[in-house]
Amino acid sequence: MIKTDVVVIGAGAVGCAVARELSKYEIDVIVVEKSADVGGDASKSNSAIIHTGYDAAPGTLESRLVVAANPMYDQLAEELDVPFKRIGAILPAMTQEQFDKLPAIKEKAFMNHVYDVEYMSGAQMLEMEPNLNPECKGGLYIPRESIIDPFILVQAYAENAHANGVSFMLNTKVTGIAAENGQITGVQTTGGDIQASWVINCAGLYCDEIAQMVGKAEYEVVARKGQFFILDKNTSCQVEHIVLPIPTKITKGKLMCPTIHGNMLVGPTAEDQPSKTDKSTTAEGLASITKDVMNLIPKVNVRDTITQYSGLRPNRVPEGLHVDVWDDLKGYVNLSGVRSTGLTLSAAMGKYVAQQLLEHGAKMVLKDNFISRRKGIVKFSELTVEQQDVLVKENPLYGNIICRCETITEAEILAAIHRPLGAKNMDAVKRRVRAGMGRCQGGFCGPKVLEILARELGCRPEDIDKNNAGSYMVTGATR
Repeated sequence: MIKTDVVVIGAGAVGCAVARELSKYEIDVIVVEKSADVGGDASKSNSAIIHTGYDAAPGTLESRLVVAANPMYDQLAEELDVPFKRIGAILPAMTQEQFDKLPAIKEKAFMNHVYDVEYMSGAQMLEMEPNLNPECKGGLYIPRESIIDPFILVQAYAENAHANGVSFMLNTKVTGIAAENGQITGVQTTGGDIQASWVINCAGLYCDEIAQMVGKAEYEVVARKGQFFILDKNTSCQVEHIVLPIPTKITKGKLMCPTIHGNMLVGPTAEDQPSKTDKSTTAEGLASITKDVMNLIPKVNVRDTITQYSGLRPNRVPEGLHVDVWDDLKGYVNLSGVRSTGLTLSAAMGKYVAQQLLEHGAKMVLKDNFISRRKGIVKFSELTVEQQDVLVKENPLYGNIICRCETITEAEILAAIHRPLGAKNMDAVKRRVRAGMGRCQGGFCGPKVLEILARELGCRPEDIDKNNAGSYMVTGATR
């Protein structure tokens, strides 16, 4: 029997942020994650935007958390060494109908206490973004909308939590939750039973299934698919800001924006579906992105796509972000309805959940020795020639370029593998150092990364997965 104080279910952005916040206290925490790596489902397949909350439903918990979280990222990204840029967003109106909606959107922003939203004329919009549709009649500028590396953010939360004593059980699925006399007593998992006084359900797409284990699923989760294009860094049509359409009740709409690493991101769709695992892209979905985004950016060149992907948002029915506790089930905290703003609000959610535990009787004393900082993996390609020369002299493996598209060295890949909670499969390496995220999508570096993983983990190449167990890359030698 494994013993702890708190079990956090799910190692996405919210689960890892909660774990990091709890690691500030003298309390034992275990994070249980069904997948082979931290990163969750929605957290690793989204638009990578840190929102201001200007368009959230005023007065809701989501609004409060997003608005509170946005200013946290300047310090958080610096402490955890996470790539982050405040590039701002524009919301252009192309028709009179859209233009007439701008005052209501600005009023909503004010109701959400986002006061730095500004009107811009059509000429000002085009000056900011020359590739914008010249029919633009004006729009809104939201200066604090930002972009981040979502993979590194979740890894940084997790690594920092781990450095402060949090344990992670990966490849481990929760199969049941135990309670006696209205009090949580533990969790059953495929990795063994865990004795605990608190369970925090951060399971995202599967939070309703976890809630069913304790009879608290008064809602269901419907997966909402969002398909995206990733365009080459050298695509002929680029933007400097996040270019947003006028939102609808269902979706923020299809956007175009830079990624933190210089590609162009175009999408997403918003398609409700019964499957929580179908992440396929479709010709129809991608065509709808092209059509809608061309209304904003007529010269967008989706032929420069280097890959397409889709993510699933955990849409709650009835909708709304919830953090629920119950008097008749002490020690259980249920998070649901964490959708497209989940990456953003994770920073505030960690603090909110910790406060819930304190208010409901958890005995938590702040540590004197909390480690607030985390150092990321050196990015060789971003160094000066002089700095690169120093590194190569110190470690010749920095001189061995494995991924040509992104200029990723063998030393960086080794760092990704051997860090705490290090990479054990191909996608885990890709998310940590971007080997395989370039124009050739791993066509050149894939076999070399596979070879390095097998060598460093002491196994056969046939044993290395793409991501989760069974997603093997090769089946054996041909000669």
